[in-house]
Amino acid sequence: MTDDAGAAGTRPPAWSRVVIIGAATLAVLLVGATVGMLLTQTLRDEPPPSPGAGSVEVGFAQDMSVHHLQAVTMANWARDHSEDRRVRQLAFDIASTQLEQIGRMKGWLMLWDQPELPVGDHMAWMAEPGGHDHGAPAASEADAGSRVPMPGMATNEELTRLRSLSGTELDVYFLQLMLRHHQGGTEMARYARDHATVPAVVTLASSMLRTQGPEADLMRQMLAERDAQPLPFP
Repeated sequence: MTDDAGAAGTRPPAWSRVVIIGAATLAVLLVGATVGMLLTQTLRDEPPPSPGAGSVEVGFAQDMSVHHLQAVTMANWARDHSEDRRVRQLAFDIASTQLEQIGRMKGWLMLWDQPELPVGDHMAWMAEPGGHDHGAPAASEADAGSRVPMPGMATNEELTRLRSLSGTELDVYFLQLMLRHHQGGTEMARYARDHATVPAVVTLASSMLRTQGPEADLMRQMLAERDAQPLPFP
């Protein structure tokens, strides 16, 4: 009797064994759930495939970089040579904004292992009807500047004339060229906003539209103040 009583005294009660087994089962379930969460998070954090050649994202980054570069060139000239404070401020704002955007787009192209300049026609990535009827082949920056490869871009002759002017004539011609330039870039920005699948590209295209709309309105106002009209577009 004594041995049995002693054995009974050292054996855990039935309810204790149930608690221990339940706790162990819960621990196993928690570990499994944690592992599952970690695997899910790892899969979720994996970067999506990079956009390929001919995609909306790559084409937009390539073409808009070229388009922006000319705007920066014109804006820097007006900023350094205009005698009008408002024109200089506008030119500074345009150059600063678009230079930063060029940096972003070229950075994307580097990450995507894509060339900075398009290999074929400009705007070929705008595949819907009417989306790339302005295209012209370009294989280098010099080639891109030798004609009008995209809507709104100035010709070499127009850029030469801009550099030859001064005073009010310079201000008016700069405003005319830049307004037309903004109008030309709008089509590409809208297409990228509506068709790109990479969120950063959609965000940048949307930002361009929000910024350049008010700038275009301001340039129309400044031209009217100088009794000048916008250039025909397209």
